[in-house]
Amino acid sequence: MSMPTSADGVVFRDMTLEDVPAVDALEQRLFPADAWPLHMFLSELSQPETRRYLVAESGGSIVGYAGLMCIEPIADVQTIAVVPEFEGRGIGSTLLTRLITEAGLRGAADVLLEVRADNPRAQQLYVRFGFEQIHVRRGYYRDGVDALIMRLQLAPEGAPADAAPGHTPAQDHTTEAGQP
Repeated sequence: MSMPTSADGVVFRDMTLEDVPAVDALEQRLFPADAWPLHMFLSELSQPETRRYLVAESGGSIVGYAGLMCIEPIADVQTIAVVPEFEGRGIGSTLLTRLITEAGLRGAADVLLEVRADNPRAQQLYVRFGFEQIHVRRGYYRDGVDALIMRLQLAPEGAPADAAPGHTPAQDHTTEAGQP
């Protein structure tokens, strides 16, 4: 299913099995130390009842991708990435907005993610969306870097999940994120 196109011709749509080789190539390029193996993407796409994966496409090439796992009441941003040549165009913000919206539609009260402690650009994006750091996983990444665990509450504690929408700054185009 195709989604609206941004002003610079980027199309956002659901990831398909046909996209996996291109996404895998980007994953290996963008995250050489922490890249998911190809079978992880295949496994994730085989679970639509709890997963949603998106791609951003420009000129027929995938320039970003993101994925969400949601097992009520928790959603987890599994991955989010934008190729460096397309950073700063709002692609990461749009992908994250759509994942947060999906989490709400699936009944999540909280959205969690891990982000590298040495990736301030991604951390700033998440903070702008209302995420706050709740924990540190020491040495989480293969190269020994810590992971910051961040949470966005979609509903105030004690309120139903649909009582408070998440932050969705659709026009926020200042920063992109790498993989959480």
